[in-house]
Amino acid sequence: MKTIAIHSEEIIKVNSFRQKLSDYQQLVKTRLTLLVVFSAVITYLTASTGSHINWFDFSMLAIGGFLVVASANGINQIIEKNYDSMMKRTANRPVATNRMSVTEAGIASTLFGLTGVIIISLFLNQLCGILALTSLVLYAFVYTPLKRVTPLSVFVGAFPGAFPTLLGWVAYTGHLSAGAFILFGVQFIWQFPHFWSIAWILDDDYKRAGFKMLPLYGKDKKSALQILLFTTLTIPMGMFPAIEGLTGNISCIFAVLAGIVLSYFAFRLYKTCDNKDAKKLMFASFLYLPVVQIAFLIDKI
Repeated sequence: MKTIAIHSEEIIKVNSFRQKLSDYQQLVKTRLTLLVVFSAVITYLTASTGSHINWFDFSMLAIGGFLVVASANGINQIIEKNYDSMMKRTANRPVATNRMSVTEAGIASTLFGLTGVIIISLFLNQLCGILALTSLVLYAFVYTPLKRVTPLSVFVGAFPGAFPTLLGWVAYTGHLSAGAFILFGVQFIWQFPHFWSIAWILDDDYKRAGFKMLPLYGKDKKSALQILLFTTLTIPMGMFPAIEGLTGNISCIFAVLAGIVLSYFAFRLYKTCDNKDAKKLMFASFLYLPVVQIAFLIDKI
């Protein structure tokens, strides 16, 4: 009987550890965080093409960037604790369900943020540290509370959302330049069809929590037209790296074609105002950014 009891305790401990690990993965939004880090590191590689790559710096960018984004996501869930519990999509988050206390989440998020900014500042450069800290503050303390105030929050959130490109560029070059702002612009514009398509699909869920994520007009033709107009901007934006000599014609063709495909799905949404077409736009936007960024990198090799 004693052996069975010990075995049961071990199983409980293992399950408890797995649940805690799962809760932290949800707190930091691991998959989303890795996608953000991907933008930073691929920009680093793009900036360094043709020159020596410092793999230690590359690693510090990835680790520090992950911690900063993890911190922003954690703070976001602390601020939105009561609102997350109102939405189906977020109701099972650890802070919203009280599986993790606000104190624990706050301590973890603070440690993540401080450690990430310190790593980036010490091992890369101070400008990188400033960009990382600015991105964290904008996302967690400006964009997050603004979501329940005005649809302009999407515009505000697009700035920290595109900061990984600046971070990756400055991590290698040590300064901001035209190349950094061009790649920033590509990611900045991409966020509008991406987040508005998600907001369209989850409109009822967002409304339950009082989030104003779609354009002022709501879920109608006017909003769909605004989504279409912003989506078409991805086409000329994708040309800028080649026009400015940052990349070549091959990646320009890829970027333009990707923008046209994205715009087609946005046009379909405008025509139908249907959730099915919003989902197609959303999935297309998931593919757009990594495809275009990889094309930019390969074209420079």
